[in-house]
Amino acid sequence: ISFVCLCVSVCVRVCACHLSRLDADPHECALWVLLKRTHSSSRAERLQAVQDLAHTHHWHNYQYQTAAQSIDQRTAIGLARTPQVDLRYFLPPPALPEVEDFQIEDGLRQLLSSLPQSDVDQCVQYFTSLALRESSQSLASQRGGLWCFGGNGLPYAQSLTSIPSEKVESFCLQALAQHSKVPSHCDRIVANGGLQLLQRVFQLRRDSQKIQQNIVRIIGNLALHENLHTAILQSGWVSVLAEMVQSPHIMQASHAARALANLDRDAEVQKYQDGVYILHPHCRTSQPIKADVLFVHGLLGAAFKTWRQKDSDPVEDEKSVGVQEDYTECWPKSWLAADCPNLRILAVEYDTHLSDWWAKCPAENQRKSLAYRSQELLEKLKAAGVGERPVVWVAHSMGGLLVKKMLLDALGDPDLNPLVNNTKGVLFYSVPHHGTFMAGYSVNVRYLLFPSIEVKELCRDSPALSDLNKNFLNIAKDKELKVLSFAESLPTSIGPMMKILVVPAQSADLGIGDLIEVAVDHLNICKPEKKDSFLYRRSLQFIQDAIGAHISD
Repeated sequence: ISFVCLCVSVCVRVCACHLSRLDADPHECALWVLLKRTHSSSRAERLQAVQDLAHTHHWHNYQYQTAAQSIDQRTAIGLARTPQVDLRYFLPPPALPEVEDFQIEDGLRQLLSSLPQSDVDQCVQYFTSLALRESSQSLASQRGGLWCFGGNGLPYAQSLTSIPSEKVESFCLQALAQHSKVPSHCDRIVANGGLQLLQRVFQLRRDSQKIQQNIVRIIGNLALHENLHTAILQSGWVSVLAEMVQSPHIMQASHAARALANLDRDAEVQKYQDGVYILHPHCRTSQPIKADVLFVHGLLGAAFKTWRQKDSDPVEDEKSVGVQEDYTECWPKSWLAADCPNLRILAVEYDTHLSDWWAKCPAENQRKSLAYRSQELLEKLKAAGVGERPVVWVAHSMGGLLVKKMLLDALGDPDLNPLVNNTKGVLFYSVPHHGTFMAGYSVNVRYLLFPSIEVKELCRDSPALSDLNKNFLNIAKDKELKVLSFAESLPTSIGPMMKILVVPAQSADLGIGDLIEVAVDHLNICKPEKKDSFLYRRSLQFIQDAIGAHISD
């Protein structure tokens, strides 16, 4: 880097002295001046130089190549986090040595086996043993020509194809994702060649979005540790992330955006832990961020699928044509960000299950209470800087109960008091403040469905829910929070034979703020059909009113 700086300095002086000469290319001189500015001791000067560099579009191919070889790691990250940056600024990942008869499963298995298996979280042990067991069965099946997949309690046998192989690779990557949440294991992953292995798997599995998402999720976890940043950059991940963050697929782009934000220590103070995703802004922005909006999904929901646009009815072709042309995978990212560009929009994700049979890790069954989830998410949101500016919460179903619990817990923690004090409003979509009859059905059919803790906590007229509601109402009145509740008025199909009103209006009625019934079912109450629909327009109005002057231009 010092040699590059010296070359830049010399070229800048030469350009300055001989700019009038016929053989001097003013564009090339401008490029070297910008490159020198990216090394400035002034942070503001560096950030502006990166922005100017990214927004200049008259370079020749060789000049992009020169810049790619000259920029330092900090500048490369800044360019990767600039909207629609030219990808020619990035060198391709270093060539990996050829490995004869390389098998992805073998590589992942060896990496997993090299990581500590004792004195770790039970779920880390569970995922690791599951992945190693399935990998062993896969290797045995390759020798015998038959695949037997039974480690996760779903036994079946079939001819060996690429699908089971990809399944085992996914198990291994899920296990590595759990290990990457342990700081000491992150060091071991890098030291044992994990970054290069993941790069190889990423390139070989270009056709699998799921595998690539899992890999970038791991990179995002590793990037939480600044001592690993150089290794991550040297193994070629910046160019991969720069391309991925421009993907039209919301999940691909969001995983890459999180990893890049964790790498960007020049423009970011906050860190985004596993399960916290930036919906807006995905990249660096000159737009001042004045408030945060947090989206919290409910039972069986997710950070992206819960907040997608409502799927149109294919039967009504004429009515659905216009909707499909502008269809969005995530309306907070597409619609809300466009209407309120000076918001930071985050979505959180956490595992939930109807039954303990479906739990991904049996050891987690007792960790899925509202109390446990609240503490877990509060720590992650604190690391992301939530509470340092005005906040509006948007929650669907059980997510609303979790939001109420988090605010109550934050009130009792002096370090988290700013989160409560800066909360300006809460928007509830069909939240069962007083429980739901559906939880009772789940409890009653124990021979089919062992209800998880989440389901048990949702039982109608639960004393715990009553206390939670009463205590939250005290906060809402004391802090003068704005509250809006939507309630479903159409039943939801539960299997082929049953329809049920999951959260009746009387349960969705918090007892404060406005309650609006909408002619949709429980799943679609948080999925507006189009941008000019009442559901979205009223939600947007609430967010703008709750934050008020903080988001005005």
